[in-house]
Amino acid sequence: MSSQLNQDLLNFLKASPTPHHATQNLAQKLTSEGFDQLAEESTWSIGKGRYFIIRGASIIAVNLNPDSLTDTGLKMVGAHTDSPCLKVKPNPLIEGTDYQQIGVEVYGGVLLNPWFDRDLSLAGKVTYLNHASELRSTLIDLEAAVAVIPSLAIHLDREANAKRSINPQTDLPPIVGQSFSDFDELIKQGIKRQRPDAPADQVLAFDLSFYDINPPAYVGIHQEFIASARLDNLLSCFLAVEALLGASAENTLIVLNDHEEVGSASAVGADGSFLRDVLERLLGSPETRIRTLAKSLLISTDNAHGLHPNFTSKHDPLHGPLLNQGPVIKVNANQRYATDGDTHGFFKSLCQAHDIPHQVFVTRSDMGCGSTIGPITASKLGVKTLDVGLPTFGMHSIRELGGAKDPDYLQKALTAFFKVDGGIQVPAGD
Repeated sequence: MSSQLNQDLLNFLKASPTPHHATQNLAQKLTSEGFDQLAEESTWSIGKGRYFIIRGASIIAVNLNPDSLTDTGLKMVGAHTDSPCLKVKPNPLIEGTDYQQIGVEVYGGVLLNPWFDRDLSLAGKVTYLNHASELRSTLIDLEAAVAVIPSLAIHLDREANAKRSINPQTDLPPIVGQSFSDFDELIKQGIKRQRPDAPADQVLAFDLSFYDINPPAYVGIHQEFIASARLDNLLSCFLAVEALLGASAENTLIVLNDHEEVGSASAVGADGSFLRDVLERLLGSPETRIRTLAKSLLISTDNAHGLHPNFTSKHDPLHGPLLNQGPVIKVNANQRYATDGDTHGFFKSLCQAHDIPHQVFVTRSDMGCGSTIGPITASKLGVKTLDVGLPTFGMHSIRELGGAKDPDYLQKALTAFFKVDGGIQVPAGD
C-alpha cells in the first residue's frame, strides 16, 4: 500500500512530535508552494493571492480572490494540530529515590496504559534569555530516548491484567536517569542544537511533552495499515494541506486549530476568535462576510472509530466503519458532530461523482459520543458544516492504526470539494 502520499505523511508525522512542530512544518510547506505569511500585528492589504496566518500552534491558509467571494463562498476544511500526550510540569524534577523523574500532566483524553515501557523523548517550545539577555523562543526536539515509564512487574501486582488502574500523579512520572540533576541544562542542550548562534543563558518557561521515538511504519502482511503516534489528527492536517495545494482553486481555506483535545476554549482553539478574526479581515464588511458564509461550507476532518474486530459490540451494528473503505461521514442527533441531512447528502454525492468509497458512523445509542471542531466552528460562524474522518484503531493511544488506502481516498474527496464550481447550495426544496 506504499505510495508517495503515504511516505510524505509518515515523514510529516515523524517530524511533528508536537503541535508547534506540525504548524512549523506545514508553514514551511506552504511557503515553498508560494503562500505568503501574514502577521496579525501588521496592517493587511489583501488582494488576490495565497496567504497563511499563524497564531500559536494554529494555522490558517487561504487561496483568495476577493472579487468573487460573494459568488463562490469559501470552501473550508478544518482539523486540529494537537494530540493527547503527557506534558512536563513547570517544576519538573522529582527526586527522593535513587532515580530522577519528571513530573507530568495528562493532556487530553490519553489512553494511559500504552505509555508504559516505551522509549520516550521530549519536544516542544522553550522561552529563554540568550547571552545578550534577549528574550527568545524556539522549538526543540531531543530526538533521543531520554525517558521511560517502566511497568510494575506482574509478580508485584497479580491483578494487573484484571483490575489495573493508573494514578496520573504517582504512576506516570517518567524516569530520566540516576545521575541526572539539572533539567534546565538538558533543555539548553536542545536549544543549542536548534539555535547554535543564540544559545540559552536562562530557561524561563516551556511547553514540552513526551513522545514515543518509535517511528511511523507500515503494518500488515501486505502493508495494509499505517501505525503512528498522532494520527489523530495530524493525518487530517496533512491531507488538508495536500488538498489545498493539489486543487489550486480560489476561495479555498484550511483552518488547523490547537487545543481541540482539551475543549478548544483558548485564543488559538476553535472556540476562540482566530478564524473569526481572520475572516473579518479577509472578507471586509459584515454584508460581504454574511453573504460569503451563506454560500460556504466547512468540512471538519477528524478521525473516526473503526470497527474493532475484537470489540464489535462497541459499535452500532449498522454503522461500523472499516479501515481502507474510505472516509466516514460522522452523524450525531445531539450535534456532537455538525453533519445534517443537507451536508451529508452533499458529501455523499461528491464521493459518488468521483468514485470514492465512503461510510457512515453513528455511535451506539447507549454510549456517549465524542466531538470535534465542527460544531464549535459552525456555531461561531453560522456556516454549513459536516464532520468526516478516516477510520482508526486505538484512538488516543500513544500509537494508533489507520488504513494505508484511506489517506488517498480522503485527499481525493477534499481536492474534489475544493474544485467545486460556484457556491455551495443546499438541495432545492420541492
